[in-house]
This record gives sequence, C-alpha cells and structure tokens, in this order.
Amino acid sequence: MSEFAVFDTSVLIDHLRTNCHARRIADLDVTVRNASVVLAELWRGTTEAVEQKVVREIANAHPILTPTASNWLESGQLLGRMHRDHGFKAKKLRDLHFDVLIALTARAYGARLITSNRADFELIRQYRNFKLEVW
Repeated sequence: MSEFAVFDTSVLIDHLRTNCHARRIADLDVTVRNASVVLAELWRGTTEAVEQKVVREIANAHPILTPTASNWLESGQLLGRMHRDHGFKAKKLRDLHFDVLIALTARAYGARLITSNRADFELIRQYRNFKLEVW
C-alpha cells in the first residue's frame, strides 16, 4: 500500500497566498488525499468566484477522506480531556475541533498530516499519535 499525505488547511492557505510550498509539494513522494474537513474550512473562507474555482480544483485533484462516526465521537472525547487538562474556553475548543477531526481522519487512513500549525497539532498528538510533518 502506498503512503498517503493529507494537507492541513494552514499549508494550503499559505501556499495559495504565497506559493511558498511549491518545491515541497512538487518533491512529495507520497499519494496526496484531501480531507473533507479541510475542504469545508476552505469553502467557509471563500468569498470570490476565483477563490471558489481554486477550492473546486483542489477538491477535484485528489480523492477525499472523511471522518467516520467513530472519529466524530472520539473528537468530542479528546476535546473534553483537553478541556479538563488545560481549562480551554469554548472558543479554543471550537477552534481545535476541526483540527482534531483532521488528525483523527489522517490517523484512521494511516496518512501523514502535513501542517504549518505546529502548536495545535503537537497538542493533539499528546492525546492521539498520528504521523505529523510540520512545514
């Protein structure tokens, strides 16, 4: 089985704004998959027709991995633990929820998650191990 990689929203937005990851993306030696949660985050931020076109192209470029019912339930459990352990407020927990879902989805498929959001994903990794690469 070939190895999969999933880009977090942070990498895609950085790349779309500045093209800063062009070389790394070109040099990837793995099969890329999209995460439905990442695509939802991208769609949420589009306001212009050109942005919608880019998101549509990203969505059509690779098969989409989606969180399972088990991933959703586990995400709530992990966020509850984070709340108890760190005292995070509701806003922080909402901000983390999609990242937890992205991480759990990548983990479920054995994919490497590529992000530029080191702090949040390293925090999540303290609760569930998954393959992580920070750019």
